[in-house]
Formats: sequence, structure tokens, C-alpha cells
Amino acid sequence: MARNPDPQPSPVADFEASLDELEQLVEKMEHGDMSLEESLAAYERGVGLYRKCQGALEQAELRVRLLSDPEQPAGAEPFPPSGDA
Repeated sequence: MARNPDPQPSPVADFEASLDELEQLVEKMEHGDMSLEESLAAYERGVGLYRKCQGALEQAELRVRLLSDPEQPAGAEPFPPSGDA
């Protein structure tokens, strides 16, 4: 019997992995040992990771809204700022 390919990681796990990679990239760039070409490639990768994380957070917020009020998800109140920013 043919084995199914590995399932996609959960959005939470994917978010965590992307965030970890983004944090490592930022740390590496802040260290200042990269060439201009390496810095540009790291920045480009970082932008992609940021967008991926942002999309995952938006999906998570939508899921919470749907769970809170399935009849009117658009009427749900947004989360208050955490103050950790």
C-alpha cells in the first residue's frame, strides 16, 4: 500500500518555525558579518517569513472569531493590544 506523503505542519507549528527562523535571521543581520549580497538575500527571506507569520496570525484571529460567534464573525470585537510591543 502506498504511503501518503507527510501531512502539512499545523499552522501553529508552521508559525513557530517561521518566527524562530525570522528571529535567527534578524540576529545574524544585527551581528554585521554579512556581505551586502548576503544581507539582501537575508532581508528578502525575512520579508517572506514576516508575511507568512502575519498571514498565520490573521487566520488564527479569524478562527477565534468564528468560534466566538459563528453567526456573525465580522461583529466580533478585535483583541486589545497586549502592550508588549
